Amino acid sequence: MGSVGAFAFVGKPALGFSISFSQPIFVSNCKAMKITKEQVKQALETISATGEGGNLIESGAVTNIQIFGDEIDLNIELANPSLQARKKVEVSILKTLHEQVYEKAKININVAVKKVPVQEPIKGQPVPGIDSIIAISSGKGGVGKSTVTANLAVSLAQMGCKVGILDADIYGPSIPMMFDMEGARPLSIQVDGVSKMEPIENYGVKVLSIGFFTKPEQAVIWRGPMATKALNQLIFDAAWGELDFLLIDLPPGTGDIHLSIVQALPLNGAVVVSTPQSVALADARKGIAMFQQDNINVPILGVVENMAYFTPAELPDHKYYIFGERGAEYLAADKDVPFLGALPLIQSVREAADVGRPAALQENTAVRETIDQTARNMVEELIRRNDNLPPTKVVEITNMVGCSAVKK
Repeated sequence: MGSVGAFAFVGKPALGFSISFSQPIFVSNCKAMKITKEQVKQALETISATGEGGNLIESGAVTNIQIFGDEIDLNIELANPSLQARKKVEVSILKTLHEQVYEKAKININVAVKKVPVQEPIKGQPVPGIDSIIAISSGKGGVGKSTVTANLAVSLAQMGCKVGILDADIYGPSIPMMFDMEGARPLSIQVDGVSKMEPIENYGVKVLSIGFFTKPEQAVIWRGPMATKALNQLIFDAAWGELDFLLIDLPPGTGDIHLSIVQALPLNGAVVVSTPQSVALADARKGIAMFQQDNINVPILGVVENMAYFTPAELPDHKYYIFGERGAEYLAADKDVPFLGALPLIQSVREAADVGRPAALQENTAVRETIDQTARNMVEELIRRNDNLPPTKVVEITNMVGCSAVKK
C-alpha cells in the first residue's frame, strides 16, 4: 500500500465507540533524488570532444550548468562546427549523466559554436631578445643584396650595436663566404634546458645560414614547405641572445620564403636593394609592391642603390655610370619611400667579399664612409617609422644602449 490512515478512538469504550480519521500520512517508498553540480562536472570530465584539447570541463567547452530538481540544463561551446560532432557530444553527455548521475534525469543541452577571433594579417611571434628585425630584399639576383647586407651588419657592429644575420637565401647562401665562415658548423648549446643552435660570430656579427649545413658544391633542391621548415628552425631553434638588429638576407624576387618570413616574424621594416639599371628597377618595383600589400603591410625603410657608379682606383675622382645614373633614387621618389644611399662599384668591395672580410671593415676610406652613412640612414628611418606607428610590442624599439647608430 502507498499509505495507511491514522485513526483515534473517541468516547468511552464501555458505551460504544466512534472512529475519527485524521489527515492521511503518506510514506513514500522512494526518496527524491538530489543532483549537484559537482556530480555533473565529475561526469562531464570523463567526456572528450574532438578538437577541444581535453575533456569538456578542462577545455572550457561547458560554459554553464544549472540544476532544477531532477532537471539539468547545460550550455556547451564547441570549436568543431559540424553536425556530426555536435550529435556525438550530445549522445555522450546523455549517456554519461544517466549512467553516472541519475538515470531518470531530464537533460537539456544547448550547443553553440565557439566564435573564432579575427586576427591581424601579420605577423608571427617575436623572437625573445631581438629588438628590431629588418628584411633586406631585391627584385632580382645579381644586384649585390647579400654584399649590402653583410656590409650594413658589419657597419652597425662597428658602431657598437649587437647585430645578427639570418641568411634566408635558401637556394644560394653566400653570407658564410662573405664572413669567412665556409665549412663552419654551429654548435648545440643548452638554454633553459632546451637544446639550441649557437650562431657563429665574426666581426661582431652573429650568423646563421643554411650554408652551414650543406657542402659547398651541393645544390639545395627543396620545395617550399621543406625550405620553410628549415627556415623556421634557423629562426626559432637558435640562441640569438640579445640583439639590437637582426638583418634577414632574403632570396631575390618574391616567393615562398618571403611569405614564410612575413608570417613567422614581426618585421619592423624592409630595405630594397637595386642597381640603377632599368631591368633591375622593374623588379625592385615589384618587391616594394609586395611589402606594401594590405595583407603584408611591412614598412619600406628605404631603397639602396648598389653599383651606382664605377670609380677606378687610379682615378678616385672619376665616376662612370655603367648601369645608369640615379635610377634607384628616382624609383624611391616615385614610390614615396626613403632613399638610403648609393654604394659604388669598386674593386676593393668585390675583393673584400671574396676573401670574407666585408668592405665596412676598411679604415679611412670613402666606401667605408658611404656604407656607414647608409646604415645610419636605415636606422633613422626605422626609428622614424616606429615613432609614427601606435606603440606595440611588435614595433617597439628599445634604447639600444651602446649603439652609436642611434642618435639620442
